[in-house]
Amino acid sequence: MKDGVSDRATWPRAIILVDMNAFFASVEQRDRPEWRGRPVAVTNGRQGTCIITSSYEARAYGIKTGMRLKQGRQLCPGLIQCPANPKRYAETSTAIMDGLAEITPDMEIFSVDEAFLDVTHCQRLLGPPEQIAQLAKRKVFEVSGLLCSAGLSGDKTTAKYAAKLHKPNGLTIIPPWEAEQCLKNVPVTELCGIAEGIGGFLAQHGVYVCGDMKQLPISVLARRFGNLGRRIWYMAQGRDPEPLQTTVAAPKSIGHGKVMPPDTRELEVILIYLLHMSEKVATRLRRHELQASRFFIGLRAQEGWIGDKPHCAIPTNDGRLIMALCRQTLHEQWKGEGIHQVQVTALNPQPSCGQIELFASDTGKHDAVNNIMDQINQRYGEFSLAPARLLNRSSMPNVIAPAWKPQGHRQTI
Repeated sequence: MKDGVSDRATWPRAIILVDMNAFFASVEQRDRPEWRGRPVAVTNGRQGTCIITSSYEARAYGIKTGMRLKQGRQLCPGLIQCPANPKRYAETSTAIMDGLAEITPDMEIFSVDEAFLDVTHCQRLLGPPEQIAQLAKRKVFEVSGLLCSAGLSGDKTTAKYAAKLHKPNGLTIIPPWEAEQCLKNVPVTELCGIAEGIGGFLAQHGVYVCGDMKQLPISVLARRFGNLGRRIWYMAQGRDPEPLQTTVAAPKSIGHGKVMPPDTRELEVILIYLLHMSEKVATRLRRHELQASRFFIGLRAQEGWIGDKPHCAIPTNDGRLIMALCRQTLHEQWKGEGIHQVQVTALNPQPSCGQIELFASDTGKHDAVNNIMDQINQRYGEFSLAPARLLNRSSMPNVIAPAWKPQGHRQTI
């Protein structure tokens, strides 16, 4: 592992992971020069009590994502609270991804602030991989005014591991012929995709660091996790075979959630939050010509999530029907506990069939209303036209999810 130039000029496979540094907070510090070098915490609106992310200056005080603002200010009295500006982050992310696409079309947008670049076939045109990695860092700064970290290796997993070793503004190079040795003493749970569940299974079989993996037959992982297990076996040896996913896969779920004031027990308030999320999910389904018949309706209390996965009689993208499932779940599952978050998720989105179901009620009128409402909201802004009860919804703004991507169904705030 090195920060300089590799020993070989041409690599058989070269993958770069570009990772923005404290992305949301960095955008805010860029746009407000007076905040540069100062501890900044981004929250969901001025009313938000949960820290979405923070600058490196704030992290030096022990402030972490998910921490309550009150606790953050106890650790850092000079902490600057900044309401999130998701549209600005989306614009900046789009500019960055468009800039990186000028280097290579072989790009996987991994999240709002991360992208993999396969530059294997660019070496003859652009030079050695380390030179292309430096070009990627310069391109990011050119189009956004922001610094980034980058990891360079011969596979996705090792490149992602490398990118986090020297932050902010680092470039870490792990040549593919050195990857296995570099990962040898790294805990397997440090690798992307190996969380506590898989890590616990590996520990039961004596695998704690990547170097232990060779002692475990690949068949053991394959029997337990299928193709993912086989991939994990190679990942730990610096030979992740996973290719870049250059297209946005069809969604496995579409959902929206929102944090509420802590310990909310008023039924009317909870219903407004559920209606808000139901309409957001329904709008997003319609935008991408999808429907769903199975949903997750969740309420987060102090003890954890309560809720259900109810089915709709027919696939739908109508907020009224989704809200009916919310009411049903609330009636059956909620016992008056204090709630601080709600979630509505379509679990099985499928393309709209385009034909009337045999036993469906007449939905033509509601479809027409939804169509008009969508057109008005696309022109004048989200919820310019909405159910009257949503006039009393939370004033906290939308947030941009980590999975946001500047194209396809994930381009949603």
